[in-house]
Amino acid sequence: MNAKKKIVVFTGAGASADSGISTFRDADGLWDRYRIEDVCTPEALLRNRETVIGFYNTRRRELLSKAPNAGHRAIRKLEEHFDVEVITQNIDDLHERAGSRRVTHLHGELRKLRSSADESLIVPIDGWEQPLDARAPDGSLLRPFVVFFGEGVPMFDRAARIASEADMMIVAGTSLAVYPAASLVRYLRPDVPVWVVDPGRPDLSGIRNPVESIPMRSAEGMPALVERLIAEYGA
Repeated sequence: MNAKKKIVVFTGAGASADSGISTFRDADGLWDRYRIEDVCTPEALLRNRETVIGFYNTRRRELLSKAPNAGHRAIRKLEEHFDVEVITQNIDDLHERAGSRRVTHLHGELRKLRSSADESLIVPIDGWEQPLDARAPDGSLLRPFVVFFGEGVPMFDRAARIASEADMMIVAGTSLAVYPAASLVRYLRPDVPVWVVDPGRPDLSGIRNPVESIPMRSAEGMPALVERLIAEYGA
């Protein structure tokens, strides 16, 4: 039997939108209702902790009422035939709940909290509500385990290494407009094919590789693409 090819699946908000998760940048997205400066910066957390914690509690409560969609399940199915790594810009756990075993979260994880003093001290949260005065084991106030605007992306180097080892890449549900995440496509070897599944107009200018655009929502386009890849390349 041939060795399994390595597929890297890179997902964005559109992959979760099909589960009913509120997106940030689309029409009537979260940034139409909230200012980034009020809920997603370190300064906002210091200035108005109640507002920031409340915002992420609401996001967490929403997440717990949602389920993985056909796109997530299709990505999980790839693991039966390929060596699969998922890299996601999303902070939800829908990939994990669909059964994906290797998921790298670039922008944090909503169902975890971290120390305000030590970004490597991460704890799970039960349920959806983070109390305002909850503290980490080191005594500091807990905060959402989310990469705020203006902060570094600590998992980017890991994600870039994973991308550099890919035999194929699927990009699903992202505009390829958020950096540094969008630059992952530049770490691919030149011959690696890329499939982009998104109904909008993602920025393909950064992709130097052979690319096929599939203008469909993730929950519609991913199942069909996965069946095709299994038939053509699956081990």
